[in-house]
Amino acid sequence: MSTSTDRSLSEVRFLTVAEVASLMRVSKMTVYRLVHHGELPAVRVGRSFRVPEQAVHDYLRDSYVETA
Repeated sequence: MSTSTDRSLSEVRFLTVAEVASLMRVSKMTVYRLVHHGELPAVRVGRSFRVPEQAVHDYLRDSYVETA
């Protein structure tokens, strides 16, 4: 039987570290650092990480700084 959690997880779009790096215009090492320091949530799949796309957008939104 399917639950609402199953349905919501099936709607999550996961990005690779390389895709996150490209989207954020940073190196893959920077993305790994953010993941390892807990600043960017990720799921470990085997030996690689997958980052929820919404988490990337949330991180960028929360990190936005207005300049004078």
